[in-house]
Amino acid sequence: MKEKNIIDTASFDWTIIIIYIVMVLFGWFNIYSASWNESTGSIFDLSKNYGKQFLFICISAFIAIFWLFLDHKLFNIFSYVVYFLLIGLVISVFVIGKEIAGNKNWIAIGSFNLQPAEFAKYGASLALAKFLGTPDARLKDKMTFRIATMIFLLPMILILLQKDTGSALVFLSFFLVLYREGLSGVWFVIALCSIVVFILTLYFGNIWVSGVFAAIALLFYLFSSRKKYLTIPIIVITLVVTAFSSSINLIMDNVLKEHQKKRILVTFGLLEDLKKEGYNVHQSKIAIGSGGLIGKGYLQGTQTKLRYVPEQHTDFIFCTIGEEWGWVGSMVIIILFVTLIARVYYLAERQKNRFNRIFAYCVASILFFHFTINIGMTIGLVPVIGIPLPFFSYGGSSLIGFTVLLFTLIKLDSTRSSEMSTLKDMY
Repeated sequence: MKEKNIIDTASFDWTIIIIYIVMVLFGWFNIYSASWNESTGSIFDLSKNYGKQFLFICISAFIAIFWLFLDHKLFNIFSYVVYFLLIGLVISVFVIGKEIAGNKNWIAIGSFNLQPAEFAKYGASLALAKFLGTPDARLKDKMTFRIATMIFLLPMILILLQKDTGSALVFLSFFLVLYREGLSGVWFVIALCSIVVFILTLYFGNIWVSGVFAAIALLFYLFSSRKKYLTIPIIVITLVVTAFSSSINLIMDNVLKEHQKKRILVTFGLLEDLKKEGYNVHQSKIAIGSGGLIGKGYLQGTQTKLRYVPEQHTDFIFCTIGEEWGWVGSMVIIILFVTLIARVYYLAERQKNRFNRIFAYCVASILFFHFTINIGMTIGLVPVIGIPLPFFSYGGSSLIGFTVLLFTLIKLDSTRSSEMSTLKDMY
């Protein structure tokens, strides 16, 4: 009998692999462009950001290949071990962490800095897939729901304590996974209503919002034919909305930092601060808009060359793309991301194994959150919270973290046909 190969490359999803390679290389070229000037040396200069990114790409490539050779069962077996090890790594930041830009969320390793928050998403994805992948796990059960939420809220809280709000908020994307696995859509309606109340309160004040909502609730009650059943729910909802609206000013003034508060106000046009909190977004929109239809050309971006946008090689890398590659280039990047996320979603839907399916949804949700928030903040649609654009922004922790997420999924998906054959043999 002919021996089976250790690794069957035909079983890998090459669509995702090709998109990954294109994104990583294009991201590297744009990091080089964001740092380029007439005196810039080789793109392989390891003393510069773009040279270090090349090193991160090589490390990620090695990890990706190594991951594809691993036994897929290991991901399931060691899910909780990996989760708690990464939680321990996040906690270690409080002891040995290095402070950068006011945030103590890095661990120095020689001349490089490791950000544990980027890997905590991987641990939470494995642990959530493991827990919800068990036959008895049902989100309708309150205890199951509480444990599932605590799996990703624990690292989120720890990262919030490190003052890394952007990385912490990414963990909210796991609620999309819970929704796919049976969480009631009522929670998303409540979340949407909360956002609407929040925005209206910022514009009109809590007294106006509470008064208008109470008036609408009263009219609904008066014209309803089922007053007996609606009295208590309407009173409770009105009190909750009033309390939430009244607490917004308290949160803005006493919970959020001054720069966070200003970023929110700038985003909604309630504050013009072009010299400080609104500077990045203002310059970002100028850079993207100046690119026009086809852009100024590679290494030809004037806003990029003159360093008008801070952090343009990391969180604001999309500015370089918009300026030098124009609307066409920006749309190509957006299409690549949409295609990648849609493909991951497709892979999730075709999995017969619950662990594989849930992990795939975790990957899709994390990518979706990073993609929408990062591009949204560069064009002024959401407040600046400081999260990278996957595969494009400079950073080893981010690139390696997303590589591990994606290639774990590719490995798990590659075993789908063998698992289907096993199921057929059982029945």
